[in-house]
Amino acid sequence: MAQDEKLYKIINAKILHNHELLENDYLWFQNGKIVDAKRTFFEQRREPDQVIDAQGCIVAPGFLDIQINGSYGIDFADHDGSEEKLKQDIATVAKGLLQDGCTSFCPTVVTSKPEVYSKVLPFLRRRPGNAKTNSEILGAHVEGPFISQEKKGAHDVDVIRSAPNGIADFDDAYGPELKRGSDAVCIMTVAPEIDGVLDAMPELIKRGITVSLGHSAAQIQAAEAGVAKGACLMTHLFNAMLPFHQRDPGMVGILGATDLPPPEQPDRHPLPSTTSPDRHQPDPRPFYGVICDGIHVHPNSVRIAYYSHPRGCVLVTDALSAAGLPHGTYQLGGRDVEVRHGGAYIKGTNTLAGSTVTIDQAVRNFWKFTRCTKVEALEAATLHPAQSLGIQDRKGTFTPGADADLVFLDDDLNLKRVFVRGDEVVLTKKR
Repeated sequence: MAQDEKLYKIINAKILHNHELLENDYLWFQNGKIVDAKRTFFEQRREPDQVIDAQGCIVAPGFLDIQINGSYGIDFADHDGSEEKLKQDIATVAKGLLQDGCTSFCPTVVTSKPEVYSKVLPFLRRRPGNAKTNSEILGAHVEGPFISQEKKGAHDVDVIRSAPNGIADFDDAYGPELKRGSDAVCIMTVAPEIDGVLDAMPELIKRGITVSLGHSAAQIQAAEAGVAKGACLMTHLFNAMLPFHQRDPGMVGILGATDLPPPEQPDRHPLPSTTSPDRHQPDPRPFYGVICDGIHVHPNSVRIAYYSHPRGCVLVTDALSAAGLPHGTYQLGGRDVEVRHGGAYIKGTNTLAGSTVTIDQAVRNFWKFTRCTKVEALEAATLHPAQSLGIQDRKGTFTPGADADLVFLDDDLNLKRVFVRGDEVVLTKKR
């Protein structure tokens, strides 16, 4: 029997399924896909070819990181080397992420010149995961250049631009890869108040791209207009946006919105919760990314966001090239970044440039900061990011037909085993 035809059954596990941890449950997979246990066992009368004993571990879908700038000394926006070096650098990060349980990711490119996008984006197209070589690439997350100069963060102010000609300016900025839609560009972060951005959003959405609001000085009216136009995500909540103010809460105020129109893409919006305007319909409020490293966002702020919109949280690392490396100076979008005291800053300043947290640590931090359930912590790095991209049929769940990307965790959510498309990853990272 061919290896990929083998039928696997996981036993003695706490399976994350339908928003619950099911004790002593089973999970079946074959050909790298989750299969229906009832149909396989009861209808086909087939026994598993191999049984995997989880030894009481939690078994959850593999983690997704939809905002990561690089790791291991590599920046996805670094375009100075040869194409071969660029491919090797991407492969290095994609392989390294498996050690943290990240089985799918969106390599993120910060505000860059058109020639950078033209060179880099073709190498960031969708690519299947492989337990031996790489975490799955879901497509690029392009963060800028259609953002606010006031809230640029670590982005190069000289490259930031507006879009008076609408989608034509976007195509000019990113080049031909943008016309490939979500096969190449999975997420785009924009500031809704920038000239031409709202006009371009319907065409971006038509191309299958998840539009995210961020790096923005938008007040609440402009932020709500962005959501009404189809944005279903907010980029790293609290960071690179106006601070909350009682008279105009800015983009943060979206968490409390009750009169947003019904979403045009309900499958890319959060499921209803106890704080939703309608507890029987998809929440019109977008998902929101949170960098849960304890530096970018205070634990109390994380808790406030969670209590306001519990099913909207998407954990992201926003990791930069210094992730996985000791303190020192590294590159992000051509700028020098210092790593010190657990944070990453523009050299010589206190401006945060990105994080060095890993996605598995972010899950544990979120669980600790909010005192949420383990299910909620895990879904913030599995189901929620998958929903924000509209790929929950194959990622972030154990629905039959989904990819058999799995993580095994102990009761403290420490990573024990990782599988990609049904094949186990050899874990070598010391913990």
